[in-house]
Amino acid sequence: MSFKKSILVAAALAALPVLASAQEGVTGNSVAFAQVAALEGPAAALGQGMRLGMLAAFEEANAAGGIHGRTITLESMNDTYEPDRSVALVKSVVEANNHIGLIGLVGTPTASATQPIATEANIPFVGPFTGAGFLRDASHGNIFNVRATYFAEAEAWIEYLVDQKGMKNIALLYQDDGFGRVGLAGVTAALESRGMTLVAEGTYTRNTTAVKKALLTIKKAKPDAVVMVGAYKPVAEFIKLSRKLKFNPTFVNISFVGSDALAKELGEAGEDVIISQVVPFPWDASVPAVAQYQQALKAADPAAEPGFVTLEGYLTGRLALAALDAAGTDLTRTSFLAALAGLRTVDFGGVTMTFGPDDNQGMDSVFLTKITKDGGFQPVVSGGGS
Repeated sequence: MSFKKSILVAAALAALPVLASAQEGVTGNSVAFAQVAALEGPAAALGQGMRLGMLAAFEEANAAGGIHGRTITLESMNDTYEPDRSVALVKSVVEANNHIGLIGLVGTPTASATQPIATEANIPFVGPFTGAGFLRDASHGNIFNVRATYFAEAEAWIEYLVDQKGMKNIALLYQDDGFGRVGLAGVTAALESRGMTLVAEGTYTRNTTAVKKALLTIKKAKPDAVVMVGAYKPVAEFIKLSRKLKFNPTFVNISFVGSDALAKELGEAGEDVIISQVVPFPWDASVPAVAQYQQALKAADPAAEPGFVTLEGYLTGRLALAALDAAGTDLTRTSFLAALAGLRTVDFGGVTMTFGPDDNQGMDSVFLTKITKDGGFQPVVSGGGS
């Protein structure tokens, strides 16, 4: 081997650690995350909202010099809320090895299809926008949740409707897939613990608004309330059709529905529709973390209004940033995962996430809100009224 050639080989070998690090989305001055989520279609507002909230958190950190001198970037990929497409995109992220982790994925059916791929590759799976129970198994080692479970949301619904309001007849509309069936199981369990069962149930197909058959089935049972496990477009269609048919039970929705998008879709038909929430009230600037979120959101997009989905995205971004900070300057995917696993109590300023060796879910809170006449939101008052 010539002297010149040996120098080139030595230089190439010396560069290998840097290349390996860069291939995990890490360079000396940047770190990249990947989001695979619905950016188009009937669930688009959820993926877009999570993206905007995470970008607000990342841009806030970047404006302050980044984390240990690294700027944080986010690449978002559109899976249209379809598991097959989500699988293909997550596999491409794994194979390209250009991101430190996956963050802010949206949906139970997509997470069910992609989480095993991410776990096998030992890629961080941070802040998925779903309350599915299977993601709460901390033994996987790579999954870190922000929000409460769908079972907790279902219990909050039934506690309010049955225990507080004295309702006897509860019906359920749900999306006919893994997401909807998780909701079905949660509602069924909450009712069974009170010696009750659903009076009716109806389903619709994911990424459609074909809810008329389900509506007619549920309407026949004359329920006091219809609890709903679905995305905003089909849920809005169900409620608007119900109003036209003079069918006006109490409508209660899961957080995944996308509160802001649902309110916009419903317009004046949305008044008094209830939605459970898993993050703080986005307009309550008396909470320091919420005030920071509002400022960061405005900086990221001056036209954006505060909302529950973007706040969840922001808190998801803050969780990732906390782990990046804890990982230190010698950042690799392995050290980032170790930092995530080592987090215990993280206080963002009035919003606290708590983790443990067997607890990969940061927050447990659930509260109910209702849509106001002007399309805004207000908390549902527990006890005597709403």
